Amino acid sequence: MDPVLIDVPERIETERLILRCPRPGDGPIVNDAERETRAELKPWMPWAHVEKSLDDSEAYCRRMQARYLLREDLVMFIFERDVMGREGRFLGGSGLHRIDWALRSFEIGYWRRSGCGGQGYITEAARALSRFAFDHLAARRVEIRTDDANSASWKVAERAGFTLEALLRGDSLTPAGEIRSTRVYARVRGSRSG
Repeated sequence: MDPVLIDVPERIETERLILRCPRPGDGPIVNDAERETRAELKPWMPWAHVEKSLDDSEAYCRRMQARYLLREDLVMFIFERDVMGREGRFLGGSGLHRIDWALRSFEIGYWRRSGCGGQGYITEAARALSRFAFDHLAARRVEIRTDDANSASWKVAERAGFTLEALLRGDSLTPAGEIRSTRVYARVRGSRSG
């Protein structure tokens, strides 16, 4: 089946969050959050090394919406959910990446804006995306890959119920060119963590 024919909801809600695919007009909120958070993200995210204009951020949002519709990359933005169930403060980004539709395998990625840490938002988003992948997309495998030195990120994977499968030693370079290792966490359909 052509993946573009797969029905993929564009919005996920949890008790505290709304996750949704990017839309035209999201550029300013994404740009603001990236500017605020750039210093924190630089050690882990190559894209944080490039300062983006508002037009760059808007173009990114539109490209990611197109890729979502084509089922190539399911980027989702994370918002606080207000008491009326509407989008509140923009908290960061996440989504299902490195998609293999034949295998039904996905990788969850995430980042959060400064000032939003320590409240469990990203763990809640990772759990919601994992459930979404298994329940709506018939996932067989969902991974989270993190830099071994990024303990905040791998602790999210552990709190979200993922199992550490491997430590890939010296398999990647940081944006600064340092050799690093990658932790691979997974949930697999049919296993206790899946």
